[in-house]
Amino acid sequence: MDTFVLFILLAIGMHVLKTREQAQRIALLGSYLGQFQIEKLMQDVLGGYQRALGEADAERQAQVWRHLETTEQTLSEQFNRFVLAFAKVDEAQARLSRLPLALPFVTQYFPASTLDLRKLLSVHAHGINQAAQNNPAQPPKHKAFTLSAELMLMQHSCHWFCRSKMVASARL
Repeated sequence: MDTFVLFILLAIGMHVLKTREQAQRIALLGSYLGQFQIEKLMQDVLGGYQRALGEADAERQAQVWRHLETTEQTLSEQFNRFVLAFAKVDEAQARLSRLPLALPFVTQYFPASTLDLRKLLSVHAHGINQAAQNNPAQPPKHKAFTLSAELMLMQHSCHWFCRSKMVASARL
């Protein structure tokens, strides 16, 4: 019975520490994301893609694609500025665990088992920039699928940083 009680207390303690660490990560990422309209622009772009792909009239569809170009460029620019701002975060604060479960202090005591979110966001910024470029040879539908995938991967990385890899994968 004493072992069971000790195990329960240990589990509760681990949960409290994990929750506190996750709240700090959410606050850190939120403090940088709050300076930009990235989430709103993502919603506008993804919603616009759905509207354009569902449009039966080719002329109306082309009009929606043209309207989205400005939003795509704004999103790309704002994400680049976000990545530059987040690059100033201390390396120890920007670590995310490669483990599927969130465990407290893993990023501090086992840095070899972590990734640097600053570098990961830089990779996402490059992918978003490439996808958002207006290439006349690329059909708008292909651009929409590519940019949507880049945005979903970036969102996955942010969820991974704030919660855990398993939670991020489930949300994706």
